[in-house]
Amino acid sequence: MPGTNLTRAEAQERAAVVATQRYEVALDLTAGAERFAAVTTVHFSGTPGAATFIDLIADSVDSVDLNGEALDPEVVFADSRIQLPRLAEQNVLRIASTQRYTNTGEGLHRFVDPADGEVYLYSQFEVPDSRRMFPVFEQPDLKATFSFTITAPARWQIVSNQPTPAPVGAGTKAAAQGEDWPEQEIATWSFDPTPVMSSYITALIAGPYHVVRSELTSRDGRTIPLGVFCRESLAVHLDADYIFEKTREGFEFFEEQFDYAYPFDKYDQLFVPEYNMGAMENVGAVTFTEAYVFRSQVTDATRERRVVTILHELAHMWFGDLVTMRWWNDLWLNESFAEYMSTLGVAEATEWSDCWTTFAASEKSWAYRQDQLPSTHPIVAPIRDLEDVLVNFDGITYAKGASVLKQLVAWVGREPFMQGVHDYFVKHHHSNTELPDLLTELEARSGRDLAGWSKLWLETAGVNTLRPVFELDDDGRYASFAVAQTAHADHPTLRPHRIALGLYALDGDVLHRTQRIELDVDGELTQVPELVGTSQPALLLLNDDDLTYAKIRLDDRSLDTAAQHLGKAEDSLTRALLWGTLWDATRDGEFPASRFIDIVLAHVGSETGSTTLRTVLGQLTLASASYVSRDRRDAMLEKAAEALWTLASSAEPGSDRQFQFVKSFAQLASSDAQLDTVQAVFDGTRQLDGLAIDTDLGWELLVALAAGGRATSEQIDARLAEDRTANGNQSAAHARAALPGAEDKARAWATVFDESDQPNAIVRATAAGFTRVHDVALLEPYVTRFFDALLPVWESRSYAIAEELVEGFYPAELANEPLAVSTRAWLDDNTDAPAALRRMITEHLSGVERALRVQAADQEA
Repeated sequence: MPGTNLTRAEAQERAAVVATQRYEVALDLTAGAERFAAVTTVHFSGTPGAATFIDLIADSVDSVDLNGEALDPEVVFADSRIQLPRLAEQNVLRIASTQRYTNTGEGLHRFVDPADGEVYLYSQFEVPDSRRMFPVFEQPDLKATFSFTITAPARWQIVSNQPTPAPVGAGTKAAAQGEDWPEQEIATWSFDPTPVMSSYITALIAGPYHVVRSELTSRDGRTIPLGVFCRESLAVHLDADYIFEKTREGFEFFEEQFDYAYPFDKYDQLFVPEYNMGAMENVGAVTFTEAYVFRSQVTDATRERRVVTILHELAHMWFGDLVTMRWWNDLWLNESFAEYMSTLGVAEATEWSDCWTTFAASEKSWAYRQDQLPSTHPIVAPIRDLEDVLVNFDGITYAKGASVLKQLVAWVGREPFMQGVHDYFVKHHHSNTELPDLLTELEARSGRDLAGWSKLWLETAGVNTLRPVFELDDDGRYASFAVAQTAHADHPTLRPHRIALGLYALDGDVLHRTQRIELDVDGELTQVPELVGTSQPALLLLNDDDLTYAKIRLDDRSLDTAAQHLGKAEDSLTRALLWGTLWDATRDGEFPASRFIDIVLAHVGSETGSTTLRTVLGQLTLASASYVSRDRRDAMLEKAAEALWTLASSAEPGSDRQFQFVKSFAQLASSDAQLDTVQAVFDGTRQLDGLAIDTDLGWELLVALAAGGRATSEQIDARLAEDRTANGNQSAAHARAALPGAEDKARAWATVFDESDQPNAIVRATAAGFTRVHDVALLEPYVTRFFDALLPVWESRSYAIAEELVEGFYPAELANEPLAVSTRAWLDDNTDAPAALRRMITEHLSGVERALRVQAADQEA
């Protein structure tokens, strides 16, 4: 039985039989709090006499009519499919079904606002979840038009891909969204058909959303209506004018770069609750996590990330929506391009001009980490089925792909690249493509043969490492200089790299570049004759300006210079690259974790890049907790926390650095004295100038106190009573799960493993608290329980919830050999477990094995 999966072979077979034309979908959202009714009519052509199936996940199928013939739902509906026999050349399929709202962030998600009791709905369909709302041929290459008719409470906002029509009254009804709902007016909205598009980017958002409206003029002269939406209880925090400003800057930038006007009729941006990701590129109705509506202070890194996300989703209107990959192996055609173009647009069209530094510090760090896991894969990934793609929204598909595109642009030239992209849109608009379709247009404009480049960069996995190899003469000048390239034995491909070599000198205590050489590196060893006769600089940086995708190493003198002067490098990108180089060497066991921590504590106080700072502080936490030798762990955690409090106390009042240092201090505080400080900051008896203990920072401090055994369930309940909001509920779940008593941990575990009704956001928050421990022995009893629960969880929960449980509750904090042994044993005993689940566990094992290697290296140092 197929369950809910779909293989690529099945999709190809179905596409050879069926061509979809249009959907007419009528939804009744007034049938109560758990279910809604769907009546769907599908018009499609087919191979006469052939059989196929349509996808649907439903509580029940009430009727199926194919070309006037009634089919018995009891016979044709099973798992997630409705069988369709005896197709005609032209077919009309009508299905009436009863659908279920979710609280998992998949399909049509239903949320009740604890602040005011209002109901909010939003859809999330990527990858295979439009079938949770209506029957559909759920694969990206069976495009069609979609006409939605929605019946709902008349006072609601109803948003879909097309402009919202005027509602028509449909009488009154009681219990429309639950038995306690009083009788109220009902209305029906009948939307115009969409352009031809894939089902996973259709959308429905419904509820009493607060909305702010504006408009802009596209380059082709059309007026494009704009909307920004959020829950009514968050409206006071919504900075719609700023969001409109960034949106306008993005529109102007992309339309100019692509020489192609925005291809749809309107552009709404909706901030929705309990969201599983950052955002989703539904045509003309982009949904975002409402974490981007800032009710409390956030880091500058988060503010910048919101702008990157806004432009990322806007770029998808061309890459992914106008032109869509044929199958999910070319998901990178969507995500890598959107990631590259959003970073480029933010850097050049907004005030966040250092966005490429942000990309190097955050996105590429993610890519390098992902590319060294045993589950790494080519950018153009082999995707056998839906389960494969669900775990492939990763650092390869997004960040490595964008990094490789950046290098491709440097190689072929930006103007030919953008011209080729323009031609690609003109030729393939509203259709589906594969990799050769794009390469053909880029080759035509650039005059370069990209087949070899594609084979090496897009169709092979792994990351190369570049090292300087040189000899010095008696005067300290380079007698020879070369760049050595290596690759991991499992992925031995050596690639061509366009890189810059930066030579840096100390001017007083400032580290600045004095010379830059750009060259091509290829093969195992590339000679650099330009450096022969040049005096060895204080620091030599391979891949200066971050042109290529590769790990780099420093020579001994450069390493010493970085250790002493990293914080004084005058360029933000240089600092990000140096931080990344030190971290890569630490993770690879080539540089002691204890020394990395010392360098961080010496220089992080000078770091001004907010995302770089956030990344380095996260690396400090991981190194202190899991990478130093076990006998140094507790002392190193205490040392790091102490240094962070000193940095917070001396930082500029009200600065981003002060805020980040306080948050990281609270994360690491473990000694009695440090927890006393957290308590004093929390209750206001110890204050830092410029630091406001607002709602969310207060929760973070309370979580720290809970983890340290300084808070009680009653105190958590009391704070929740003052913050009856979605964020408050999640923070309270986080804090309760962080309590260190054995009974507290057992209770937290039971709320999500033994009970199955918790929404996605609460599961996520509970996991974060459960693994927040000072004494890692608290997690030891849960190793066996975790592995015993894996298959039952995978078989009984939706993918989103199973992923939260598998990723969030793995006790990685133990970072010891017994955990590695237990993980290997599960993999050995469950060779036939679902591939996606095995991938997650294999990645966990890789993380523990790396930690053990790095601990051993630290012990030997």
